[in-house]
Amino acid sequence: MGEEEAKAAEETQKGDAAATQEEDGKATGQPAKFAPLPEGDSTGKKVENLDLILDVSTKVTVELGRTQMLIKDVLNMNIGSVIEINKLAGEPVDILVNDKLIAKGEVVVINENFGVRVTEILGAEQRIKKLGSKDQE
Repeated sequence: MGEEEAKAAEETQKGDAAATQEEDGKATGQPAKFAPLPEGDSTGKKVENLDLILDVSTKVTVELGRTQMLIKDVLNMNIGSVIEINKLAGEPVDILVNDKLIAKGEVVVINENFGVRVTEILGAEQRIKKLGSKDQE
């Protein structure tokens, strides 16, 4: 234990003792004081440990476009019906992670399966602008 940690531990013990003292028959309390957590590993290097969240599951959605339809139009749909969306053919598709736009891409066909090639990853500023524009729609 380093000197700073020892001093912090002493202050915490003093605070605990003061908190248990009674004043006029009523217990008084003070907020707990803790030693600051180190920002790096034992060598002092700052550690960004993404390993803790690498196996967290997320929902990835590729959105071709959106539209609004009347219920009567939805009920009249048959096999082969065409739904017009708000994007042009060849326009980039939106890639969303947990319903948040994070990238744009283009649709590709690989071995008769559809896929999406990522063409642009949005920066934080662009994502914030998109959030503001979606609220106004």
